[in-house]
Amino acid sequence: MAANPSLCSPTATGMDGDDIVTAEVCKEDDVGDGELWEVMVAGYPVLLVRNKKEFSALGSKCPHYDAPLSKGVLKGERLRCPWHGACFNIKTGDIEEYPSLDCLPCFKVTVEDGKVFVTAKKKDLESSLRVKDTRKRCLLNQDTMLLLGGGVAALACAETLRQEGFTGRIIMATKEKHVPYDKSKLSKEMSLKAEDVYLRKPEFLDARGIELWTEKEAVSVDFQKQKVHFMDRSSQKYNQLLIAIGSHSSSLKVPGADLQNVCILQTPEDSSKILELATGKNLVIIGASFIGMEVAAFLSDKAGAISVVEKREFPFQNALGPQVGGVAMKMLQNKGVKFYMKTELCELKGKDGKVTEAVLASGEKLPADVVVVGIGVFPNSAFLKGTSIARDDSGAILVDLRMQTNIPNVFAAGDVVSFPVALLNGDRSSIHHQQVAEAHGHIAALNMLKKEKELHTVPFFWTTMLGKSIRYAGCGKGYVDTVVKGSLEQQKFLIFYIRDGFVTAAASLNCDPMVSLIAEVLYLGKQISKEEAEACDICNIPSLAET
Repeated sequence: MAANPSLCSPTATGMDGDDIVTAEVCKEDDVGDGELWEVMVAGYPVLLVRNKKEFSALGSKCPHYDAPLSKGVLKGERLRCPWHGACFNIKTGDIEEYPSLDCLPCFKVTVEDGKVFVTAKKKDLESSLRVKDTRKRCLLNQDTMLLLGGGVAALACAETLRQEGFTGRIIMATKEKHVPYDKSKLSKEMSLKAEDVYLRKPEFLDARGIELWTEKEAVSVDFQKQKVHFMDRSSQKYNQLLIAIGSHSSSLKVPGADLQNVCILQTPEDSSKILELATGKNLVIIGASFIGMEVAAFLSDKAGAISVVEKREFPFQNALGPQVGGVAMKMLQNKGVKFYMKTELCELKGKDGKVTEAVLASGEKLPADVVVVGIGVFPNSAFLKGTSIARDDSGAILVDLRMQTNIPNVFAAGDVVSFPVALLNGDRSSIHHQQVAEAHGHIAALNMLKKEKELHTVPFFWTTMLGKSIRYAGCGKGYVDTVVKGSLEQQKFLIFYIRDGFVTAAASLNCDPMVSLIAEVLYLGKQISKEEAEACDICNIPSLAET
């Protein structure tokens, strides 16, 4: 809710960026307990929160993707973003849940004669984020934290180490050529350059004494000597090791898989290449999960023709189920994308070394100038084969809730691990979401510093197609029933995934902030029964809010 502009009468002191502005933003009685208002201070939006009769003022937009926090979910002193589930403390502005890496600025609130005033430095109003304070590198501290991987798990670990006061050496070693970047955008916004998706610039890492070794691939680890060997024949000793090297795309195992213009999507360069090759051409996508569907959506008005081949009946069937998958399929069919379901690719044919045709198990032949493969991933743990580190049958590294492996001083995080999931009653699973990887890296850092902290998070992810986002929170693995509220046909729905009579996950389209609300309920350890889910109204869920 926005404040009446006539109430805002700012006064300023100081000079330039240190100008201090005070503005009346509303009457005290205007704001009810638990309400979130967006008010204006010197022309800048500020979030005003009232909780237990106390006021707080913070940056109005989530630092992650600029979501309006006035539309978020407030539970106690914890505010959750309506779009992607990041959480902030309303007293301090500190980040309490990813995917945002940054905090919110906080502003002084005073109440005089029934009027509410916000006081802030103008330079703080200009930005809706605040970077958390960190300690600097001290050369006298010779301890080395070696982080294998250049993704969000390693980045969150490195930043947390500095935020928690570690002054020793931090090395991030990655086979990538870039600083950590937002991989979720590679399939959602393929026209972006690598620099556009960087999560941190090189100078940010330099200023915090975080060494980034690019194009540095680990090939073996001597756990006894606490030393990692790299592809370039160099080696590095460590005091504590984090393995966060992610996963790699599964490759096609059909004749013709080695033809030119058969692509996987793992890097910014892959994304740019696919966009260039597919523009105005015949594109065949193998696999209808997140990579395949997001690529099809982004290129739907750019490629000459798009065909999606999937062995299951619906897209996203493993993760989101047939009901949501059916909605997504119709969205893309309306844009001219053709689907070939319940069939498989059996051969790729080419001319002059380049792919020209995809042959399906059904016998159908599809013209193919470029093929994008999105048929799943495997953990990047082959270099650990033959060591004593515990892995499951897929190769995922086994960790506990402290991200500790079975080897002392060795931690692992992100896509490369299998970890106990509370919503699966503690059963292990690999969950390949950005927010989960960041949470892993954060917890690993705390335990590398002997803080004895266990993971407590609710998985949260989203997929974006044609300007619409399907949001998901929880872990619906093994669900046996669903409850749908709203309309799948009208693309406005909330779906609950039920196992053992209770909600373990929820997904929505055009129903913000319902998934964030459900994520917060699950985070608090509350159970939502199937009957409670059936009684819910997507426009108002008082029963959940009360829980």
